[in-house]
Amino acid sequence: MAGRAAVGYPRFPTPGTVTAVSSATTPDQDLLLQRRLQQDSIQLAGKTIYLNPFLYWRRFDANTDRWLREPGQLDEEQIRLNRTRFYPELDWELLDEEERAIKDGAVEMFLKTLELISTFNPDLNPGLLLEVERKMAVTKKRAFERWVGRSLRRREQAEAKARRRFDRERSLRAWLEWAALDVTRQALVPLVAALVLAVGGGWWWGSQQSCRQQVVAPGLAPVQQR
Repeated sequence: MAGRAAVGYPRFPTPGTVTAVSSATTPDQDLLLQRRLQQDSIQLAGKTIYLNPFLYWRRFDANTDRWLREPGQLDEEQIRLNRTRFYPELDWELLDEEERAIKDGAVEMFLKTLELISTFNPDLNPGLLLEVERKMAVTKKRAFERWVGRSLRRREQAEAKARRRFDRERSLRAWLEWAALDVTRQALVPLVAALVLAVGGGWWWGSQQSCRQQVVAPGLAPVQQR
């Protein structure tokens, strides 16, 4: 896959950069960084396997990027069959629609991540892949759910925006089609003519009123008393 910088994805330091980072951080920050790296990777057969799929972003092409970050890329039946594999404790019938959508998206992220790990680490045997899966189920479940929740909200907002734009365009198109009808033009011509006459008549009457001279009767001179 061609190398490509995936814009907007979290970038984590590789294990080789931990020493350089920790030298400029406090002990608490260094401990947090180490804990985060432990959650995002696992040591197997003398090599580091990344559990965070976005840590493979340098090796993504555009299609892989889109396939990973957009929920709904895998078959629904495949996701349904793997629900109990990653969520054995859940009764899916008790979940509401939003929770079910988020957890289905998390199952999809598990399956995608395992496929990426197998692709980039072809020497892992089924036993090692099972170890990877077990640690992912413990450390990445909440992270995947948060990622899917944000993705679904962004999709919902984009769909709502598209619907509003479509409604505006449809209303404008309906008005234009209505105005282009012969019956509409025949009805509008007398109305427009009457409106023009009313405006013109009002302007003429107003100009006449402003120019008319007001005749004022002369007042009587007061009678002088002797």
